[in-house]
Amino acid sequence: MISMPTLALFTVTALALVIIPGPNHLYIAARGLAQGRSAALASAFGVEAGTLVHILAAAAGLSYVISQSATLFGIVKWAGVAYLVYLGVRAFTAKEAEQAGAPKPQPLRKIFLEGMVVNVLNPKVTLFFLALLPQFVDQRAGSPALQIVVFGVTLLVLGLLSDMVYAFTAGALGRRLAAGARALRYFSGVVYLGLGLVTALAGRR
Repeated sequence: MISMPTLALFTVTALALVIIPGPNHLYIAARGLAQGRSAALASAFGVEAGTLVHILAAAAGLSYVISQSATLFGIVKWAGVAYLVYLGVRAFTAKEAEQAGAPKPQPLRKIFLEGMVVNVLNPKVTLFFLALLPQFVDQRAGSPALQIVVFGVTLLVLGLLSDMVYAFTAGALGRRLAAGARALRYFSGVVYLGLGLVTALAGRR
């Protein structure tokens, strides 16, 4: 069993990380500004579903394998870059609805899956699990895989709470700024392209 002091220390460390605005928050904000609160929440849940994939991968040792293979890491990294650039280009080139001033709404299921894919293809998340989690795993406390799951779920819950704050805020702003739909769509495109650039520049260490 993980000791309470260790779990408390990890929680404080994880909380300090999730409250700092990052790529996930920008992605959620872009969705909220473009389509409102429901879309922002869907993207937030999608992002954290991606975190769940990373948790399972880390517990199974797949993250370690990827980190040790330049080829596999490169595939994950550039797949993420390509997907983010695609989202950015689509935001700039999408046709606006003829009668409405806002971009054509996307189905929430699609938004959820996009958020999940964006996070799954983010090499920084993989590196996070490799750089931070091992420091808290104690071989004497039982199964390392189970400890990773416990730490990962703790991070997921904290991340979801942080994401939801951004989702509600961006959703409210999105409704108030509906008249500036084209500017919001361009803002979303800039965010996606920016995330792609950040991912492209991310190293393995």
